Amino acid sequence: MDSFLAPHVGDLVGVDIDADAIAYAQRAYGKGNLRFQVGDAMALDFEDASVDVVICSQVYEHVPDPKRMMEEIQRILSPGGVCYFAATNKLCVVEQHYFLPFLSMLPQRLADLYLRLTGKGGHYYERHLTFWALKRLTSQFEISDYTHRIVAEPHAFHTEYMIGRGRLRKAILTCWVRRFYWAFPGYLWLLHARRSVALTEPQKAPSDGARNG
Repeated sequence: MDSFLAPHVGDLVGVDIDADAIAYAQRAYGKGNLRFQVGDAMALDFEDASVDVVICSQVYEHVPDPKRMMEEIQRILSPGGVCYFAATNKLCVVEQHYFLPFLSMLPQRLADLYLRLTGKGGHYYERHLTFWALKRLTSQFEISDYTHRIVAEPHAFHTEYMIGRGRLRKAILTCWVRRFYWAFPGYLWLLHARRSVALTEPQKAPSDGARNG
């Protein structure tokens, strides 16, 4: 994805905590305006309001504190900036990392046992959230929800590989996303940072109270 986007932006930085993966990506794809650096999503090495676009695709379940990660994204976004946020629902029937039914819905101990019994691993590290928890996680942003549009117009968003083909399949997904959105497998949102009044206007008087962080 990074190499695809690079020709269309000024500077593009890929960040991951895995040093080996970053070293490989830098050797294989780093050039011109595209570079890769080791970084922690919960402590991003960027100045406040310095980034126009953040891509956070299937990341939140991998970090110890997703709330802190979203605060960092909000911090670094420039005025008018946007975050592409793709997230899998905890209620997704088939878990998307191990492709095991109901894995993300299970309590931790049962999930670990499930992985061991199926030979997929010893510990389930991912922490998925429900739709309602994802809404709370992103509550500091204004959300433009593209999930419904992508289901309705997969050709326009080049997402046929996700939606699949066939009228029956599309009809089922359309009904699902309209009537049982809370149980849909995943969501694609554009997050626009909310800027407090105190960030754009001077305080009128000390009695107005302290600015929220």
